[in-house]
Amino acid sequence: MRIVERNSPEYEPTLRRLENRGDEDLARVEAPVRDILAAVAARGDAALAEYARRFDGAVPARFAYTRDDCDAALARLDAGLAAVLRASAERVRAFHEKQREEGLRYTDADGVSLGWRVRPMARVGVYAPGGKARYPSSVLMAAVPAQVAGVGEVVLATPRPTDEILAAAALSGVSRVFDMGGAQAVAALAYGTETVPRVDKIVGPGNIYVACAKKLVFGRVAIDGIAGPSEILVVADDGADPRVVAADLLSQAEHHELAYPLLVTLSRAHAEALAREDEAQRATLPRSDIAGASVRDHGYAFVAGDLDEAARVATVLAAEHLSLQVRDAEALVHRVGAAGAIFVGDHTPEAAGDYLAGPSHVLPTGGAVRFSSPLGVYDFTVRSSIIRYDRASLAKHAAHITAFARAVGLEAHARAVEARR
Repeated sequence: MRIVERNSPEYEPTLRRLENRGDEDLARVEAPVRDILAAVAARGDAALAEYARRFDGAVPARFAYTRDDCDAALARLDAGLAAVLRASAERVRAFHEKQREEGLRYTDADGVSLGWRVRPMARVGVYAPGGKARYPSSVLMAAVPAQVAGVGEVVLATPRPTDEILAAAALSGVSRVFDMGGAQAVAALAYGTETVPRVDKIVGPGNIYVACAKKLVFGRVAIDGIAGPSEILVVADDGADPRVVAADLLSQAEHHELAYPLLVTLSRAHAEALAREDEAQRATLPRSDIAGASVRDHGYAFVAGDLDEAARVATVLAAEHLSLQVRDAEALVHRVGAAGAIFVGDHTPEAAGDYLAGPSHVLPTGGAVRFSSPLGVYDFTVRSSIIRYDRASLAKHAAHITAFARAVGLEAHARAVEARR
């Protein structure tokens, strides 16, 4: 892990470079992704089979799974693991129940009835990756909020679904699961095929091909965002336990070689102690090669000197996961301007947010938390404005409306008001 001190000439350039880590080069895969999208849009299931043979070596023996199949997978799952998945689903559901939003109607002083209506989307597609690891947790974290929102149908796309994935689908209200991955899965969800239904929104993380495909289909369907590599930023003062800090950093580093394990400390001595602990723990990890590449290529420790500077660094980096391991962690929560999920205090591991705490772990990456939020119930609803005038209230506004319309050269707008007098 590279240590960068506040008085170093590399400090600000390194910070600014990491601030822009979300500028992933999607352009390098855009041409093949466009070809995949066009093929699936034109040829549907036949194109999906072709890409399965090309990328996976064979067409899946079983392409679609029903709700009954998911229930059966849950029933045959190890009882202990099934209990864990149930506990996670219950906590995720309980948290998101509090995000439910109702519409509103009111009548203003001029007698105009105004408001908005909130309705759930009709159909949503969840994408769960199946590359370097399996993520039944991501199924729960994406599909349960959609279910709580009242989405009519939730479908899941994931390559080579295991019983764990199917069981998570059963617990989170998924109606159908499709064995497909990559850009072709995004295309199928966006355009629909003979077998795969077209959805209103696609959510969930994936590799660069999935991210590029989601970007290109946006507008035909909604998306939750463009997900990049996972990341964690730990802010640690000199009282933080090096074992705990290193363990949290590695919990993200083991996801992928491209993950960002980032650290802010108040002294170089502490940064060096944490780096040594990180190296010692990494040596015993089953995924040590992945974690090692992550730390080597993307691991940085900023020596901020004081908490004011630490808060500034955290705000600039705008991390997906922010762990505050300082003496008065609560006081620091509101001093950081942007973060996806904030883990407050020494006894709050990032892994709790991944699996059990309750808030969705589907989070913006690459600094996108500056303008976007964790996945929630609000991602699966849409709003309609409601406007109602009567004769008296329209008479109060008619002169202003017609004057505005004529000022911008739209006479028919003005006449539409005058026709109602």
